[in-house]
Amino acid sequence: MWERIRDPFWVDLEVRERTGSTNVDLAAAAVAGAPEGTVLVAEAQDAGRGRIGRSWVSPPGAGLTFSVLLRPTAVPRERWGWLPLLAGVALASVLGDVDARVKWPNDLLVGARRQKAAGILAEVAGDAVVLGIGLNVTLTADELPPDRPDTTSLALAGARVTDRGELLAQVLDALAGEYASWCAAGGDAAASGLQDAYRQRCDTLGRDVRVDVPGGAPLHGRAVEVDAEGRLVVETANGVHSVAAGDVVHVRPS
Repeated sequence: MWERIRDPFWVDLEVRERTGSTNVDLAAAAVAGAPEGTVLVAEAQDAGRGRIGRSWVSPPGAGLTFSVLLRPTAVPRERWGWLPLLAGVALASVLGDVDARVKWPNDLLVGARRQKAAGILAEVAGDAVVLGIGLNVTLTADELPPDRPDTTSLALAGARVTDRGELLAQVLDALAGEYASWCAAGGDAAASGLQDAYRQRCDTLGRDVRVDVPGGAPLHGRAVEVDAEGRLVVETANGVHSVAAGDVVHVRPS
């Protein structure tokens, strides 16, 4: 895998046969002083986590499960919320053959049915951010979660490239490029072009949605914008709300 990665931003890559969570392992390494640009890949993951504490398990060899270590110390922390969105743009940019789109804030959808093929989880570890990506690559229909008919894999979606080493290299190179531009702009997503790139790929905008927000009543309305801080702007019957964190359900196609 290592020899295929072209961008020199990535300084170390470790592949493990099995681990509980690449995010947990890399967060511990971050606190211990691991350098920015460290990548941890797992062939299988037993205790992965999604947003809102959901569990996530990957079967051996069928997915691409990895975490990267970033230290955006020159970017104000209030702008760090763009990092999972940035990762979504990078991921979608290399999967154009399956019509990849992003669902705010952290899912990758593919195909005409807009089924989930990947999830992204960003977690702060001291002055670092660990960004984890779990991508379904060659899972068969029988290997997908039986209670999640909205999920798929790249192979089922008809992707031309399903070699995990090549996919990893492409995603890492795209991620490094997006991250460099964002950091150079001080985390200003508009100035770096990230905000526009996200809008163009966002499948949530223009849809009627339900947003389950932590500790509050669900919001029902139309997703109209992703603002300068990466928040989803929802127009409801009671006014306009900017949501920094929440679980989005697409109620009706745009």
